Amino acid sequence: MGQTAPVSALVWITVVSLAAWGWLLLCQGFFWRTDVRLPDRRDPDAWPSVCVVVPARDEAAVLPASLPSLLAQDYPGRAEIFLVDDGSTDGTGELARELSRRYGGLPLTVGSPGEPPAGWTGKLWAVRHGIGLARARDPEYLLLTDADIAHAPDSLRELVAAARTGGFDVVSQMARLRVESLWERLVVPAFVYFFAQLYPFRWIGRRGSRTAAAAGGCVLLRAETAGRARIPNAIRHAVIDDVALARAVKAVGGHVWLGLADRVDSVRPYPRLGDLWRMVSRSAYAQLRHNPLLLLGTVAGLALVYLVPPVAVVAGAAAGSAATAVTGAAAWAVMAATYAPMLRYYRQPLWLAPLLPFTAFLYLLMTADSAVQHYRGRGAAWKGRTYTRPEAVGDEG
Repeated sequence: MGQTAPVSALVWITVVSLAAWGWLLLCQGFFWRTDVRLPDRRDPDAWPSVCVVVPARDEAAVLPASLPSLLAQDYPGRAEIFLVDDGSTDGTGELARELSRRYGGLPLTVGSPGEPPAGWTGKLWAVRHGIGLARARDPEYLLLTDADIAHAPDSLRELVAAARTGGFDVVSQMARLRVESLWERLVVPAFVYFFAQLYPFRWIGRRGSRTAAAAGGCVLLRAETAGRARIPNAIRHAVIDDVALARAVKAVGGHVWLGLADRVDSVRPYPRLGDLWRMVSRSAYAQLRHNPLLLLGTVAGLALVYLVPPVAVVAGAAAGSAATAVTGAAAWAVMAATYAPMLRYYRQPLWLAPLLPFTAFLYLLMTADSAVQHYRGRGAAWKGRTYTRPEAVGDEG
């Protein structure tokens, strides 16, 4: 009798987990599918002018693999690059000028905004400076792209064609992250999978939908909409600036599209677990609005959805409870099946799919660590700066 009650309780918990997976499979915007790519597009009669804004802080290690791809853009209209050297100590600005002299291509201007004032994150202060420089060119579109992002030669023209054809104010592509080391293989595809689960791409692109997100590495933004949404001033505190930008655009009635990229790639390496841990934990608690209740709910949700199925399989087998083991195996199978398309997108072996509970456990620990760092007063740290103030999207600027 003493053993029956715990086993019975575990059966019901596992049933709830399986039901959750059924709901995620069918009712969460088919987040697990990877077919949301650039929408149908056609070349415009006249190509609009575009200014590319690249915030860069200590990026000398990656610029040789990324900046030449921007300089080499095959864009039929007028385009210019503004790289903002955000207080670098590794010669980022001079290296950018040298790469421009070596490769030619689109015109490049390197600017420097100085240290950000109180209330601004460094990246958004750099973006503000870049948009200010671009304003003199009166562009119709701004391409906000990170210094570690390499673009195919036709990337800019494809983004503009998609924006014009679909009437989008934002067209954003989630760059394909590097997946070479063991830890990158385990963690990186799951990062994109979890992001899509939180922000289903199909919902983002639907007119009238409140779901809003973008991928900060590649955001084509209509300049007129940026002015109406007061970007970046309205989101100057945002650590998760891409999601904040999309929300600000939707708040003024803008139309946002987000999908996976085919030939837009991040060249930044994350070879060790510690590198990936810092990438996730620096903003995980900010994603939860620094709310302890949301943190507890997230931890409980991760445990129920991702950890219960394998635990149920092992515990059910050990206790001789076929119902527990079979239900857990079914939930685990659905989980692995939804993860398989993302692994295929990243060209990874499908035997990694059953390891998703282990990766989810790592994300659970990263999220908890993010909260611990916040309450120790360290906040979100990146590139030598620490941000302790909660996000305040929509503040007056």
